[in-house]
Amino acid sequence: MEMEFHAEGKLDGLDLQLLSALEVDGRASFSKLGGVLGVSDQTVARRYRRLSAEAGLRVVAVRDAERLGQDQWMLRLRCVPDSATVIADALAKRPDTYWIGLGSGGTEIVCMTRPRHPGDHDDLLLGKLPRTPSVVEIRAQQLLHRFYGGPTGWLRKFGTLDEEQIAVLTPRHDAKATAGPARIEPEDEPLLAVLERDGRATYPELQRATGRSESAVKRRLGALLASGAVYIDVEYHSEFLGYPLAAVLWITTAPSAMHAVGEALATHDEIAFASATAGPSHIVVTAVVRGTAGLYTYLSGPLGRLEGVQHVEATPFMRRVKQLTYQHAGR
Repeated sequence: MEMEFHAEGKLDGLDLQLLSALEVDGRASFSKLGGVLGVSDQTVARRYRRLSAEAGLRVVAVRDAERLGQDQWMLRLRCVPDSATVIADALAKRPDTYWIGLGSGGTEIVCMTRPRHPGDHDDLLLGKLPRTPSVVEIRAQQLLHRFYGGPTGWLRKFGTLDEEQIAVLTPRHDAKATAGPARIEPEDEPLLAVLERDGRATYPELQRATGRSESAVKRRLGALLASGAVYIDVEYHSEFLGYPLAAVLWITTAPSAMHAVGEALATHDEIAFASATAGPSHIVVTAVVRGTAGLYTYLSGPLGRLEGVQHVEATPFMRRVKQLTYQHAGR
C-alpha cells in the first residue's frame, strides 16, 4: 500500500520524487537526479534550493550507532512548567542528540541520543541532566534492535519512485569495502565533520578539509558508506508533505511477541522509526500522521489490531525541536 501525498499546495509530486531520490542517494549529482526524474539538472537545482529554503531540506552524514555497536538511548524528561523549551534547545545544540520533541503540554521532552564517544552518554545521563533542577524525572530506555529507520527512510513508503529508478540511484560499492567492518577511525573525524554539516560536500571540499588526496577521500568515504558505519540521510519538515503531526508511541508487548510486532510495525505507512527497547516499554516508534484524527485512526486501527500489543502510551509532539540537525530554536 502506498501512502497518499497531501502537500496541500506547498509541494508537488516532483518535489516528493526529488526528496525520495535524495533518500536513496543523497550525494547523487543534479544531472543524475534529473536523468532519473525526467527533468533538467537546472530544474533539480532550483527545486533543491527551494526545498532547502522553505521545507527545511538538509542532506547530512549520520553515524550508524547500531552498526558501530554503540549504545543509543531514548530519553523522556519530565520538566517543571516553562522550563522544557529552554532545556530542549540546550539539548538540541549537543552533537550527541537528535529527534527531540516537546510533548505532554510542554512539560515533557523526548530525546534520542547518539553518543560519538564512549563517555558521552554517561556525561549526559549521569552528569548534566541530573544536576539540572528543572528536570524532575528522567526515564532512559536503551535501544536494542532497529526494526525500521536509520538508513531506511520514511519517504519510500510514498512509492513515488519505481524499482528501476531506485536501482539506478542506489550507490554501487566495492565488494571488498562492503565486506569491511563498520568502524570509524580517528583520522576520519575531519571528513565526517564536513559531511555532518553538508552530506553533499564536493570531493575538492573534502580534500581541503582533510588534507588527503581526492582519490583517498573517495576511497575512504566509499568504505565508510559501504560498511554501514555512516549513511547519508535527509531531513525535512513533514508538514510540507501534508503530515504535520509526529508522535512517539511507547508499546508494551508480550515478550514472545516483541519481534513479530516490531516487524509488523515496520510495514505500517505511518511508522518512520521503530526499535525494541530495554525499559518500561518493549518497543518505541515514531508515527507521522496528518493530524489528531489520523493518530486516532492509526492507534485504533492498524496498531490496535496487532496481536501481541498489550499497552500503548502516545506522546504527540507539540513541537519538534531537532531532527538530525538543529536548524532554528523557534521551530
